[in-house]
Amino acid sequence: MRRATDAERERLHETFAALCRIASPSGRERACADWITAELRGMGLEVEEDDVGPSVGSDAGNLLARIPGAGEQSILLCAHMDTVPLTAPLDPVRLDGGWTNAGEGILGADNKTAVAVIIELARRITSATGGRRTPVGVEILFTVCEEISLLGARAFDVGRLRSRYGYVFDHATPIGEIVLAAPTLHRMVAEFRGRAAHAGVRPEEGRSAIAAAARAIAAMRLGRIDPETTANVGTIDGGTAINVVPERCRLEAEVRGVDQPQVETLATEMIDHMQDAADAAECDLDVTVERMIQGYRTRAKATQVVVAERALRACGYEPRHIVTGGASDANALEAAGLPCTNLADGTEHNHEPTERISVDALEGLLELAIALLDESGQVGGP
Repeated sequence: MRRATDAERERLHETFAALCRIASPSGRERACADWITAELRGMGLEVEEDDVGPSVGSDAGNLLARIPGAGEQSILLCAHMDTVPLTAPLDPVRLDGGWTNAGEGILGADNKTAVAVIIELARRITSATGGRRTPVGVEILFTVCEEISLLGARAFDVGRLRSRYGYVFDHATPIGEIVLAAPTLHRMVAEFRGRAAHAGVRPEEGRSAIAAAARAIAAMRLGRIDPETTANVGTIDGGTAINVVPERCRLEAEVRGVDQPQVETLATEMIDHMQDAADAAECDLDVTVERMIQGYRTRAKATQVVVAERALRACGYEPRHIVTGGASDANALEAAGLPCTNLADGTEHNHEPTERISVDALEGLLELAIALLDESGQVGGP
């Protein structure tokens, strides 16, 4: 493996900073997609944008590009263009051995670390002299609305891909971790309907929807249920004024876990608590349940896992298998039938104002991407 040059590493930092300066919260990825498209086309690559934008609530679609290899086989590298909502202007600064936002807001390293690395990997491949091709071809997929239940990847037509397996770099932990299992996620929306009444004159005639919801929440098991299962009530909204017994209350909750039967059992338990609380408060209840994300487990000996282990060792990292409570585009691609593994990208404190990526981690991820191509050319299919 020929390691990245000093010039390639410096260009990586320039690309990363440029990407981080582009605001691209979920649904507003257009400027980022246009910048990426211009970069890839400047390398002589054809970029295809699908039409999923309107259906997922974005002003852009997913981007797909291909780089041929020495043989017929190819692998997919995937990253998402969107970020969580911004809370401060984007001003990436490089200090104390890493990148952070100069303001009190996210940096966007989730997932622009991976976007930058894939772009610079493509630049390295397309600028190679003497017509030398990589051992395997590369398909590049940049998705929209990943931070909103993987909407872009879920809407993407996986039938367009030619790769035998793929990778996403989207786990905010030290490089070396390989995600072997990721969760199924069920979303629940509950509407409690009571009866309005004057809170100071006729409270006895009222039926408080908020009180019913509160009783339900108090009875639920929330937080970490076991090493692979969590539950949360994320939002609650109801009432009209302090002097009115609240007629309506709405809450949103989720259950996620790697074991799908366990997720379904816990979701049923939470719904039972909602119904019991509604009955006790003489309120009506409507609940909708939607499986937003499909979980998966990957065999430790799966080809893409073995390749990742070899690539990590070639770069000086010790591979570690983990189970995560966070979902990624790998969930959507796996559910659609493409073997796909999520690899840690070295990002720190993603979704937080203190989000950071070290210089070593950013450069290390580029080395890992280079090694993945080398190692993929030396193994058979999954």
